[in-house]
Amino acid sequence: MPDCKNCSTETTQNYCPNCGQAAQLKRIDGHYIIHEIEHVLHFEKGILYTVKELLIRPGQSVRAFLSDNRNRLVKPIIFIIISSLIYTLINHYFHIEDGYVAYIEAQKTATSTIFEWVQGHYGYANIIMAVFIGLWLRLFFRKSGYNFFEILILLCFIMGIGMLIFSVFALLEGATKFNLKQAAGMAGFAYCSWAIGQFFDPRKISGYIKAIAAYVLGMVTFMLSALLLGFLAELALKH
Repeated sequence: MPDCKNCSTETTQNYCPNCGQAAQLKRIDGHYIIHEIEHVLHFEKGILYTVKELLIRPGQSVRAFLSDNRNRLVKPIIFIIISSLIYTLINHYFHIEDGYVAYIEAQKTATSTIFEWVQGHYGYANIIMAVFIGLWLRLFFRKSGYNFFEILILLCFIMGIGMLIFSVFALLEGATKFNLKQAAGMAGFAYCSWAIGQFFDPRKISGYIKAIAAYVLGMVTFMLSALLLGFLAELALKH
């Protein structure tokens, strides 16, 4: 057997004893692609299981991911990217115009360009919003013991479910032609606020109130930051 091509450790078995890579990699073919898809969608440790756990017991599931077992749920970054991609594909397929963030300006400016991107890519803009919401959560729940990055993991899971909720409403809107954005926004907001409160302290009403405040302030801060970025960009272009 040759040395491992990943870590150069001498390999005498089918797998490297140091890093676990296969001694002989199989060619990528149709079976490999199907296996990778099955690996992501596997019920016990994949998308379906993750969605079920986050809908039923979000706080407990994310706390377990952070402290006990990180193999039962899909990795948080992958989860929010896949959820955002699903929403984006459904939104574009049904040609649903005017996203959840609306900004109308008669003249084309740097600010309007930024908000057009947010409207057209709300799934991915949602990931950026998580950073702003996370900062407020870190402030409001500073005594919880969770650092900013652990809170970001929480938000990746929760806002990923939020995108799937938007996806369901987008499917219904595309099928019925009724404008369901307001209902979708309320459902997504209600879930995210509830799930955040469940994570920090499900027994205290104050936890849910702080979760709602952090979510709203995070969204407002994101919008103000986008406006400021557009204003600075316009100043730079003028000079």
